Amino acid sequence: MERSVLVAGETLIDFLPGTDTALSATEAFTRRPGGAPANVATRLAQLDRTPWFWTRVGADPFGDFLVETLAERGLPDRFVERDPDAKTTLAFVSGDPEAGPRFTFYREGTADTRFQPGRVPDETLAAVEWVVVGSVLLASSPAREAMHDLAERARARDCAVVFDLNARPELWTDADFERQVRRFLPSVDVVKASLPDLRPAGFDGDPADLGPVAERLHEAGPHTVFLTFGEGGARAHAAESAPWSVQRARHDGFAVDAVDTTGAGDAFTAGVVDALAGGAADLESVLERGNAVAAASTLRDGGMAPLPDLEAVR
Repeated sequence: MERSVLVAGETLIDFLPGTDTALSATEAFTRRPGGAPANVATRLAQLDRTPWFWTRVGADPFGDFLVETLAERGLPDRFVERDPDAKTTLAFVSGDPEAGPRFTFYREGTADTRFQPGRVPDETLAAVEWVVVGSVLLASSPAREAMHDLAERARARDCAVVFDLNARPELWTDADFERQVRRFLPSVDVVKASLPDLRPAGFDGDPADLGPVAERLHEAGPHTVFLTFGEGGARAHAAESAPWSVQRARHDGFAVDAVDTTGAGDAFTAGVVDALAGGAADLESVLERGNAVAAASTLRDGGMAPLPDLEAVR
């Protein structure tokens, strides 16, 4: 079956608290499938643009659960790897109504740190048009080198590389994060981020005037920047070299009665990639699609929960 998109990155277990308490005071958690790239891949499948998904989990019970979940969401297993010598990554979330959720990762030597270069063959990259990569795998080797190899080989075959930037302070020092992000950006065509994601990478900006931060990102590599603002919608900024008819665009989002905003940013990424892969002619329609998918994703509980239906997105 032909596929126009390949997504690469982690699939993990999120343990969510039942109440907004510090991790040390939390007595019970709910297990959920997680990982930003996994969320993006499953949302694309729900939009009838099922991608290849390159991921890696342990040959353990948590890995069994995740592999079953991905299959239930309609993702092919061709690039779903099982590591017999490493565990599946776990992330425990502490609820803080003021500062927002914080993550404690159990990720030392886990399966998703052990991606190997070259596992996606050149003929697969020659057959897809878009490759989507998350930022978490840049925090460790050899996964970091595997993502660089993937992006470089994809661009050599005229694939567009989309970088979904999620800053996770628990995995980095600011200096390491900035160094690795800046090292990766020259291999990127499109970057999606929020200003809090960009600041630790040295790209601080004024929400009222995004031109300067976008220009600095263009100089670093990507020709197009999508910036998200939660309930405030999203904006796009493209360099003259970008293949869009509009270089600046803004969409203020959709008003919905949200049930759960977990993974809304990942849903936005999926909506953007769906629009781009579908041949959207301008950034305004791309933003509209991204915000529609993000809004629809909040109507049910969970970052991988099925969208209500495609009519809700429309």
